[in-house]
Amino acid sequence: MGRPRTNDEAVRERLVECATEMLATRPRESVSVRAVAAAAGASTTAVYSLFGGKDGLIGAVRARAVTGLFQSLSAVRTSAGPLADLDALAVAYRRWGCGHRHLYTVLFGGVQAFGPSGEVGAGDPIRPLLAAIDRALTASVLAGDATAIALSVWGTLHGLVTLELAGALDAATADAAFHSAVHAMLRGWATPEVFRDLRRADSARQ
Repeated sequence: MGRPRTNDEAVRERLVECATEMLATRPRESVSVRAVAAAAGASTTAVYSLFGGKDGLIGAVRARAVTGLFQSLSAVRTSAGPLADLDALAVAYRRWGCGHRHLYTVLFGGVQAFGPSGEVGAGDPIRPLLAAIDRALTASVLAGDATAIALSVWGTLHGLVTLELAGALDAATADAAFHSAVHAMLRGWATPEVFRDLRRADSARQ
């Protein structure tokens, strides 16, 4: 049993939760310190004392999103099959995005910039994906530039999860589209021999 939260911790939690929902559902300019404090049942002073202001509060929301996605992807165990690992990472990405829709929207909805290009930090959600891609390249399962492959994978996952969160696809269609699109995208980067094996496996399942 964990220790009870202090009053400051409880207020901080409410403020982050309320800010997350507002940032995911409203234009950023309309999310004021006063509005978040009122929704959380706290004072505006609490926002400044706990976060230093609006920017600090937004930073805390984004940090929670980054940490949550990173932990979800990092929990995927490495296996002997790099393609199986990439598929498992894709499933974990979708599961986290659909299970944390407001955090996902904040992270990728333009409130703060995030992408797989540039310097990758230790807790960057793209790190587990890059590691799996590197293993696949080393094993001659995939062929191409690691960054280009990462962008392709992320773009595919983001598009599919965004459509699902928007309600554009029913559950069965979303599930079928997700798996077929991810497999097709990975086949596109596969080496010729692996591509042939994957196509034969797909034909056998049909």
